[in-house]
Amino acid sequence: MTQLITTELVELDQNLGSSPEDVIRHLASKVAATGRASEVEGLFADAFAREQKTATGIPGGIAIPHCRSAAVTVPTLAMARLNPKVDFGAKDGPADLIFFIAAPDGADQEHLKLLSKLARSLIKKDFTAALRAASSREEIVELVDGALADKPAAHAAAAAPSASAADAAPAAAAAGAAPAAGSAGPRRLVAVTACPTGIAHTYMAADSLVAAAEEMGVDLQVETQGSSGAKPLDPAVIAAAEAVIFAVDVDVRGKERFAGKPVINAPVKRGIDEPAKMVQEALAAANDPHARRVPHFGAEEQADREASEKGEHIGQKLKRALLTGVSYMIPFVAGGGLLMAFGFLLGGYDVTEVANKVVLENNFGNLPEGGLGVYLGAVLFKIGNLSMSFLVPALAGYIAYAIADRPGIAPGFVAGAVASYMSAGFLGGIVGGLLAGYMAHLIGTWQVPRWLRGLMPVVIIPLLASIFASGLMFLVLGGPIAGITSGLNSWLTGMSGASAVVLGIILGLMMCFDLGGPVNKVAYAFAVAGLSAGSATNQAPWQIMATVMAAGMVPPLAMALATVLDKKLFTLNERENGKAAWLLGASFISEGAIPFAASDPLRVIPASMVGGALTGALCMATGVTSQAPHGGIFVFFAIGNLVMFVVAILAGTVISALAVIALKRWAAAKPAATVESVPVTV
Repeated sequence: MTQLITTELVELDQNLGSSPEDVIRHLASKVAATGRASEVEGLFADAFAREQKTATGIPGGIAIPHCRSAAVTVPTLAMARLNPKVDFGAKDGPADLIFFIAAPDGADQEHLKLLSKLARSLIKKDFTAALRAASSREEIVELVDGALADKPAAHAAAAAPSASAADAAPAAAAAGAAPAAGSAGPRRLVAVTACPTGIAHTYMAADSLVAAAEEMGVDLQVETQGSSGAKPLDPAVIAAAEAVIFAVDVDVRGKERFAGKPVINAPVKRGIDEPAKMVQEALAAANDPHARRVPHFGAEEQADREASEKGEHIGQKLKRALLTGVSYMIPFVAGGGLLMAFGFLLGGYDVTEVANKVVLENNFGNLPEGGLGVYLGAVLFKIGNLSMSFLVPALAGYIAYAIADRPGIAPGFVAGAVASYMSAGFLGGIVGGLLAGYMAHLIGTWQVPRWLRGLMPVVIIPLLASIFASGLMFLVLGGPIAGITSGLNSWLTGMSGASAVVLGIILGLMMCFDLGGPVNKVAYAFAVAGLSAGSATNQAPWQIMATVMAAGMVPPLAMALATVLDKKLFTLNERENGKAAWLLGASFISEGAIPFAASDPLRVIPASMVGGALTGALCMATGVTSQAPHGGIFVFFAIGNLVMFVVAILAGTVISALAVIALKRWAAAKPAATVESVPVTV
């Protein structure tokens, strides 16, 4: 089997830069220089993207940046002992021992097991002490090989107990680590650890939890769901456990096996940083009849939602509620808007004036003036119009649902209907949904007699929350919000000339700022809320819709074009994503650019915003309109001034693509000087 580490892959007491980005780039260069990776940038991008998701620093001055990458040809370990140290996000400060684990996408199980085994060795004090005492690269390689072969470190220092273990004993007593009354032997827990890559954190968290549990006299069995394979816990072990710990960054496979057990759920890195605290919390949960438990099969979604809510600050809760409301609203808008567009296509612009009369008074045997086209156009327009009328109620209803679950839906829809009735628009829907959701949530926390509990979610909560939220909308808030909405719409839709171009720039920037996030959704919601108000004599709402849709198409199309123009700047995975981004962008799915923005936000997002602003300005300046709220180029029949719609999108796409290429070439962090002299084997 190919050796994982060689002396060429070791750096001792070197200054590799001041940031994790510098260090990772340098080590990626060393891996490529030894012929173990096909390119530096692809490996660096994959490793740094993993680092940005979760910092890889762990207690003890250690960091383990790692990734799977298509650029890696041979499973590899590079090591650096830094001077000065670099902060990799560990709670106890910067790291001086850096192990860079690079695995191919298709690494075999034996190599993955060795890489995982090495990661587990790094939480052993004698091993890390020996690494710090080593005086040569050869000695480092010998120590690593010894760890993989289970040989004791030659320079092992007397290992001091870890901070977490040292604190464990007194805390264990407080948490009730002694055997429960009436039971024999130690208390029993089970755990599952898992991380996205499944190489390092998965196994280190497992070992840290086991070591902390041993110090506390607790029997803890761990199932590691990692890349090198997973051996499921024995059902009898799970049945005997008092509680379960999930230290995971991904979904737990086979979660239903733990149904009914008290559970502590946290990111995998906490299992490394605070293992004793997690064990203490699990023991306390086992003694708490009100502790959160693993749901029975079929209820995971609700439990995951509750877990994600725990610890959220108010801003995060509001953001999640708003995005939930918008996501449930979009199908009403997309379907309804397209039907309205088809209605205009068949019945002409005047269909808005005759639709109500035609659908009620005419049929296939009694066609209206204008014939079959007008009749079908009126029917399609009316169906779409009715669908669009759910925009505000659906927005409010599902905002309330995100806050209070099912009991919040009815009061949320009612508050949204009131907001719509009072012409308070989507701003009123947001306010009504928040009021309904928080009131429903509050009422749901009331302690009521057992005989009343069954009525709470179906009668009491909807009744009282509806009275509160809708009453406030009618009596206090609806009028002022309607005034604000009316003024805002009049101001925006009344823009022309230079001010219209400014509006286009603003909408373009908003659509590209967070690629489907709350800012993007606010711009989109504003556009679709006014869509039904458009007409042959008032095309401003249609112009705003066209501007929003065109600008939202730019980021994924630009990233797709950039991967074609300069492939070397993108990883193999990004180039594959670029192929899919062509279709996503053409369909007005801004989220097609998210994989690129996630790995390189400081370059991708500004570049996207530049192109989006240009597209928005061109659309507003040339009077492009859209009667459809979604569909991109595939709803060409609903686009007015189609040529300029396409030209605006192409211009923004080209500008954004060139901008992101320029930023990746010339705004990249400078690697250490020694990196520049390292030849790269391709």
